[in-house]
Amino acid sequence: MSQPTTDPQPSPEVPGGDGVPAYAAASVAPAYPAAPAHPAGIPAGGAMPVGAASAATAVALPPMPPLPPEALAPAQSAPPKDRRVLRALARWTAAVLVFGAVGTGTALGITSLERTDVPGLETRHDGRWDYPELSLPALPSGSPRPFTESNEAEVHHADVRELLLPAPAGATPDKRLDGGWTTVEQYVSEYDKDRRKDLEQALADSALRHIAARGWTMPDGTVSRVYLLRFTSVAYADAFLDYELEVGAVPGAALAGSPESKLDKEWDTSDSSGTAQYYVYAESKPYGAKQVRQAYLAAGDTIALLLHEKKGGTAGIPFHQSVILQSQLLG
Repeated sequence: MSQPTTDPQPSPEVPGGDGVPAYAAASVAPAYPAAPAHPAGIPAGGAMPVGAASAATAVALPPMPPLPPEALAPAQSAPPKDRRVLRALARWTAAVLVFGAVGTGTALGITSLERTDVPGLETRHDGRWDYPELSLPALPSGSPRPFTESNEAEVHHADVRELLLPAPAGATPDKRLDGGWTTVEQYVSEYDKDRRKDLEQALADSALRHIAARGWTMPDGTVSRVYLLRFTSVAYADAFLDYELEVGAVPGAALAGSPESKLDKEWDTSDSSGTAQYYVYAESKPYGAKQVRQAYLAAGDTIALLLHEKKGGTAGIPFHQSVILQSQLLG
């Protein structure tokens, strides 16, 4: 026999701990099962309305803790900074950035310049000529340099024309002495007429191999000539230098137009480099229309003659520069 049905009663609002309705509190799972209760108003027969059952098993939420007094106080903003200080700080920051950029640009500009282009740092020009970068020529396979231990004869195996000092920048080449071979007659023409025949005979007797020569004229009027004489051996080269040219305190074989030359007092022997022997001379005052400077270099089987001449006097620095560079090529 079926139980009689009763109309469902509206669910009463069961007050929670903080006044939360019972239907809202029932959505939270209880931590412990609620103890059975039989409040008044339960219908006879033990049947409990649905709403009442839900209210009976509901768990009351704990009350919310009170907020601290600080949270209830109105929020206060930080005191505003003085706008004048901010503007001054902004101006100083901009100034520092500008000066930093200018300083960096100036530093980069200076480092990109040559030393001679920077005011106050330029190297005072001392009269040296602008020679191209020098390099030694390649040797035949297996041939040593002239002053190595394996080359006791001190022979130059390179083409002697490639050992000639090149003309500096701005020079006008001498068409007769273009860096190639030249004749014995051309070489002895540099000396006084009374000595030319003797020098020709001495060169023929010494089994001379080659003479290479180069000449040029600089914009200031300085005329330069370089001769390289290569002999069959060091003994022949030394004999020609000692007994025919008679180099010493004065050159025994006087140059044409320069009868009297003495050791160059401006020549600094500490500048000497390489293995060549130096004999450097200058025509002393009073000289004629032009002054002549001359130097002999003895380097193994080769002898070099360098000449600088100029009306009114020749400069010592470019002449000494030429002597040193030619020595480096021969060494």
